[in-house]
Amino acid sequence: MTPGDQEETQPLLRPPGGSAPRSRRVFLAAFAAALGPLSFGFALGYSSPAIPSLRRAAPPALRLDDAAASWFGAIVTLGAAAGGVLGGWLVDRAGRKLSLLLCAGPFVAGFTVITAAQNVWMLLGGRLLTGLACGIASLVAPVYISEIAYPEVRGLLGSCVQLMVVIGILLAYLAGWVLKWRWLAVLGCVPPSFMLLLMCCMPETPRYLLTQHKRQEAVAAMQFLWGSEQGWEEPPVGAEHQGFHLAQLRRPGVYKPFIIGISLMAFQQLSGINAVMFYAETIFEEAKFKDSSLASVIVGIIQVLFTAVAALVMDRAGRRLLLALSGVVMVFSTSAFGAYFKLTQGGPSNSSHVDLLAPISMEPAGSGVGLAWLAVGSMCLFIAGGAQALRCLLAGLCLLHLQCPFHSGLCP
Repeated sequence: MTPGDQEETQPLLRPPGGSAPRSRRVFLAAFAAALGPLSFGFALGYSSPAIPSLRRAAPPALRLDDAAASWFGAIVTLGAAAGGVLGGWLVDRAGRKLSLLLCAGPFVAGFTVITAAQNVWMLLGGRLLTGLACGIASLVAPVYISEIAYPEVRGLLGSCVQLMVVIGILLAYLAGWVLKWRWLAVLGCVPPSFMLLLMCCMPETPRYLLTQHKRQEAVAAMQFLWGSEQGWEEPPVGAEHQGFHLAQLRRPGVYKPFIIGISLMAFQQLSGINAVMFYAETIFEEAKFKDSSLASVIVGIIQVLFTAVAALVMDRAGRRLLLALSGVVMVFSTSAFGAYFKLTQGGPSNSSHVDLLAPISMEPAGSGVGLAWLAVGSMCLFIAGGAQALRCLLAGLCLLHLQCPFHSGLCP
């Protein structure tokens, strides 16, 4: 986003004289929309505790083999890809509010199907539905929040989106520590159900209402959200419309930030951060951890903390520095975790068999003594670096030119 793009840094409706509204209803509306990213994070983290539970089940209970377990974790991304396309179509035609209401349906339906599953196909179908909802929510929620927030709180509320995603992942890890996979799916229905109820009481965004030539409704929405009954200054006609033509990709101001943004997305996904989120507990079980659930929870806590830290320091430290630091940390951590697997391979007294909360003196002697914490520490470093990369990725995508076809969805 360039400094000259004032239409994108200011709301379409704004109070005259620059007075700042102080209504708290905008925070309630932002919280209602942020329950979408929370549900998104819960759906991503659900597979981590659910897969080990499903793999340990004894016949005649429903059980997953290795191939089915891999599909159970990964199929959510296929649904999310379709949901992203569908969300891009819905957000402009159905509106931001209705799109969020509609995405609650696949969330609840998907977890309901998983709860009632009698075979593997029902499990996969439920995950596919939750993935579809994830794709819609991840696109629509940031747009809704940015368009209802006034400038003084827009950055704060915008940062809550990624934070709510990682909180949702942590919630799935924590709940999976004590709940079986069916009850965990029941819990997954709660956040989208609350979002459905709260969003019914929230208005559509004024920006979308203006694009539909509904000025009175837009003013009413601003009065509800911002708490001001004064008159509102309206932008020039057509300021809300941005056209794009493929020929514009020839311009350096368009194709350079476009390539940078797409490359950031590609490398961030190829780092394997999503695979760790989907299979965190399985990874620690393969490492022969006794407390794989506890290790996953530790990883989730680290992700939440460093996402918050990255949001706070990103403007001061700079995106480039944090991205470089993320890369170094992730390379070091994955190398350390690989070294852990090599050092403990075939060891008769692997230290990872002990309780993570046990004192070091209680650990059995052997070549693997103390290496349990090497594994947990390296994974925590990987997640910490990934959290910084996620925040910088979102900021980097805002380099995209206003007329880039993905800009309106990624950087409202």
